[in-house]
Amino acid sequence: MYEYIASNIDRVKERIKKAAERSGRSVDDIVLIAVTKTVDVERIKAAVNYGIKDLGENRVQELTAKYPYISDDVRWHMIGRLQTNKVKYIIDRVSLIHSVDSLKLLKEIDKRSEIANRMMDILIEVNVAGEASKGGVAVEDVIDFVKQSAVFENIRIKGLMTVAPQTDDPEIVRPYFAQMKELSFKIEKLKLDNVEMKYLSMGMSGDFEVAIEEGSNMVRIGTAIFGERPINT
Repeated sequence: MYEYIASNIDRVKERIKKAAERSGRSVDDIVLIAVTKTVDVERIKAAVNYGIKDLGENRVQELTAKYPYISDDVRWHMIGRLQTNKVKYIIDRVSLIHSVDSLKLLKEIDKRSEIANRMMDILIEVNVAGEASKGGVAVEDVIDFVKQSAVFENIRIKGLMTVAPQTDDPEIVRPYFAQMKELSFKIEKLKLDNVEMKYLSMGMSGDFEVAIEEGSNMVRIGTAIFGERPINT
């Protein structure tokens, strides 16, 4: 019934492989996150059964609703905007929070992580194109923000994330991905305690090959795996 999902995953993995090779890396260096926004549990299970190990959710309500029905073997990622009052619902369910862009949110994650007796891995979201409609720290403020973020005792900073401007031509956003890679290099050179530029989360269904070519090692793919989402979701 869901054979198309397996076929889509195969195609995405092949495209990842070729993009990784063009950047001098192996496909094994790239983490594929299947984005499950608006995707029902049965289709998620089909992807997991076909080998998907990382799932990304944009909405806390959807993540908490689907979480009990999906294998414990998968890693959940919170990739959408996260309100401070929702942190408590996901703190013991996700392996990585991608969308951290404020000290207020960091403080809440730190507090909830301490209560849950765990360390929370996070990425700093960067608004690389300065789009007013998107979250993320401004490029010029990222290094200072990372320095302020490094002091929290129950959080580990594992890299950066961005959402590039939406365009039909991925070449248009290539410079933004290159800028993100350069930024991660600058932060790595600072050798800050509790800061590791392990992940560069960038690239979605329309632009992930260019993102990988420019240094991404974590891509968030929804449409290319599960198909087009319903309008207005």
